[in-house]
Amino acid sequence: MTNLDIDLLRTFVTIADTRSLTRTATEVGRTQSAISMQVRRIEEVAGGAVLLRTVRGVELTARGETLLHHARELLRIHDEALAELTGRSLSGAIRFGCPDDYCITFLPALLREIAGRHPRVAVHLVCASTTHLRRMLRDKRIDLALISLAPGDDGEAAVRYEKLVWVGAHARAAEHGDASLALALSEPDTLDHQAARRALDGAGIAYHVACESASKDGLLAMVRAGIAITVLTEGAVPADLTVLDTQTGLPALPSFGMAIASAHGNGDSLLVGSLKVLLVDALSAA
Repeated sequence: MTNLDIDLLRTFVTIADTRSLTRTATEVGRTQSAISMQVRRIEEVAGGAVLLRTVRGVELTARGETLLHHARELLRIHDEALAELTGRSLSGAIRFGCPDDYCITFLPALLREIAGRHPRVAVHLVCASTTHLRRMLRDKRIDLALISLAPGDDGEAAVRYEKLVWVGAHARAAEHGDASLALALSEPDTLDHQAARRALDGAGIAYHVACESASKDGLLAMVRAGIAITVLTEGAVPADLTVLDTQTGLPALPSFGMAIASAHGNGDSLLVGSLKVLLVDALSAA
C-alpha cells in the first residue's frame, strides 16, 4: 500500500507556502537536490505532477492544490496527536498582525496569554491597518492577525465589538463655526477613515482632511495640538484626550467587529490553529 509520508507532506506544504525550492531547502535545512528528490517521491505517490516550475518559482497544479488541502489537515492531526501523547508544549514561530488601535488596548494581554501558555513560541509582530493585514494574510506573509470587521462583513466571525468614537483635545474640539471641520484620519482604504467620512457626508457636515497618516502618533499629534479631531475605537482613546459625544453635533459612528483571521483558513498548522483558539478565547473574555 502506498503511504503519504509525514516528512514528505511537511516539505510539500513548505514549498506551497514559499513557492520556492531554494527557500524551502533553507527553511528545512536540506540541499535543493534533496528537496527535488522529495518532490519526485511526492509525485510518484500522488500519481502525477503537483508542481509547475515557472520563471517566478513554482506553482501548484490542480492535483497539488488537492494534495495541499489534505496535507495541511494531516499534519495538523499528526502534530496535535504527538503533542498530546508526549505532553510537549507547542514551539515554533508565529507571525502575528495587529492594527495600531488594538496594540495598546488588547495586544499586551494577548501576548502575555501566548507567553504564559506557550513559552517556547516566538511571536513576530506586525502592526498595520486591517486592509494591509488582509493583504499580508492573502500573500502568507503573516500567519494570524487581529482584524476589524466593517458592519455587514461576514467573512470572519466577530468575537467582540468595539465602538468607533470621535476624539478631540477637549469637549469643544468639534466646534468649527462656518469653516469646514478639520480631520486627522488614517489612510483612505482603512475602515475608520471611510466610516468617518461616510458619517459626515450623511449628516451634511463640511470637512477637510488636515492630516492623513498610517501612523497613529502623527494623527494624535494633530489632535493634541487642537488642530483636528480624529476617530478611534473607544478602548484606544488616550487618557489625555476627550471622547466627543453626539451633543457636539457630530454624527454617530458604527461599531466594528473584531476577529482573528489566519492565512490558511481551515488548513492551519497545529501551532497556528491552537494560537487562534487561544486568542479568540482571550478576546471573548476581555
